[in-house]
Amino acid sequence: MTISAPLSTVNDLFICVASAANSRAVLWQDEFGHWQPISSNQIYQRVRRLAETFLSWGAQKGERIALISENRWEWAITDFAALAIGAVDVPIYPTLTGEQIAQLLQDAGCRIAVVSTRQQFDKLHAVQGQTSLERILMMDSASTPEGAIPFSEVLAGADARGGERDPTFDALVRSAEPKDLATLIYTSGTTGEPKGVMLTHGNIAANQNYAAAEFDFNSTDACISFLPLSHITARALDYVMYRSGAQVAYCSQFDKLPQAMREVHPTVIVGVPRVYEKIRQAVEQKSSVSPVKKKILAWALEVGAGQRATVYAGGKPSSLRWKLASKLVYTKVREAFGGRVRFFVSGGAPLGIDTAKWFADAGIAVWEGYGLTETSPVIALNSPANQRMGAVGKPLPNVELKFADDGELLIRGPSVFPGYWQKPAANAECFDEEGWFRTGDIAHLDEDRFLYITDRKKELLKTSGGKLVAPQPIENKLKNSVLVAQVALVGDKHKFISALISPNFPALEELAKREGIAAGDRAQLVADSRIVAIYSEIVSRVNGGLANFETIKRFRVVADEWSQESGELTPSMKLKRRVLTQKYAAVVAALYADEATARAE
Repeated sequence: MTISAPLSTVNDLFICVASAANSRAVLWQDEFGHWQPISSNQIYQRVRRLAETFLSWGAQKGERIALISENRWEWAITDFAALAIGAVDVPIYPTLTGEQIAQLLQDAGCRIAVVSTRQQFDKLHAVQGQTSLERILMMDSASTPEGAIPFSEVLAGADARGGERDPTFDALVRSAEPKDLATLIYTSGTTGEPKGVMLTHGNIAANQNYAAAEFDFNSTDACISFLPLSHITARALDYVMYRSGAQVAYCSQFDKLPQAMREVHPTVIVGVPRVYEKIRQAVEQKSSVSPVKKKILAWALEVGAGQRATVYAGGKPSSLRWKLASKLVYTKVREAFGGRVRFFVSGGAPLGIDTAKWFADAGIAVWEGYGLTETSPVIALNSPANQRMGAVGKPLPNVELKFADDGELLIRGPSVFPGYWQKPAANAECFDEEGWFRTGDIAHLDEDRFLYITDRKKELLKTSGGKLVAPQPIENKLKNSVLVAQVALVGDKHKFISALISPNFPALEELAKREGIAAGDRAQLVADSRIVAIYSEIVSRVNGGLANFETIKRFRVVADEWSQESGELTPSMKLKRRVLTQKYAAVVAALYADEATARAE
């Protein structure tokens, strides 16, 4: 992808989309599950009509417009329409409760909200009195409730305008300036309360100009938009795809992703680490039911390990053994992603070196990137031209990096946000006196300027003996087991480290059935001594590669599946450690009940 025509604003990107003459710019699923196209002209006309509606409602430049929806074509139309008139969109995760949403709406001062479904409308309508909302626009138009304005009514007749262009509207779109606020994104927060990240048009445009420069995305590419668009990573990817003339297929439900991959056959996949971990666990679980399949998988991965460097660098090994392994195993792993992917990228959380190695051994290079909402988002990214396994890539050329005395990464550049919405104290804390943004991540550069992220500064565990333990690398090693879905290390200010383990229950229950382990419910299952012994072996294997002070001395397997819906995970599948600490306070207390007399080593 070239940067021959750099963007100054997000509206420049919209102009690219509208001018692309792409008959299948967007794919969406109708009520029968069929994929329907939306053309560049239709995108332009629908954005124009919605923008005109916002203006008729009195929306002005700087107006904040809330957007509460799953991934669907209407999300993009609303985003472009708000930005077209100089408004600021406020994307909010649809999984939040009505009370949580009301708090954000009131903080942002939104008078207009666009929601996806009747469920979202009802949630918002119930708390409308706690907000400044005057109008709620609903994307689903069937049986529109009283108080909701149907999307179909607003867009009626827009497509009939065909390829005509409105000079007045176009002039309004082009009047946006880089300094103008484009979006207000409330971070989900792994340790604290949500804060509104202000991103300007210039911030996002600066990142778009370089983030994908080393990838040759083009009009033959397709991607599935499935990561929450309220998260900057997903939104930035969609922008990249739109700009390159590629096709964007919207998948509104995560459980529909496997089917969407089979039907859309994407060429680009950008996922959080949990997406890749689940694919790996599914492959390993499927092979475990047959000794023959298990041996074939192990053999193929062993063959792949010998060609790991070639695969990770984007090459295709030519040995006969590798080709046979590819036919028997690697192609089946690729088929799980639709069979046509050219680029696999991971972001949103640390991938884990073991997961990267496993996929490279299975013939797939997963290139890891790194960024934050506050940096629009990409700071560094591996690519076909420059990659190093374990690193998050080389920093983009338009960002500056330096490191604090404690190893914290500081960054400065045009993609760095101007600050948090109405949070002067937080802004003073996150920027130093020279304007460097404190990322909160411990990191280092190697001699070739590849960036490595060690852990979140606030999540480092400090034992009572003064040893610092980075939890994420150890948690990732435990998640390499097909029986482990999530892990949270605990032990801050304690003598030793312990772990809370949330099982991969489908795999665990299948194993219990094979082994004749009967249990009335999940609580009884995870407490069974034979199950505890199995997890003890998993922990022991991981401990074998750790320094003594890092080793997990005790653990508990909990009877809960951690998820975004139940509150333990962020939308990018990172642990909410504060939530977990509160939820399992009694369990953690029991782990350390005899700490005074227990040995630390």
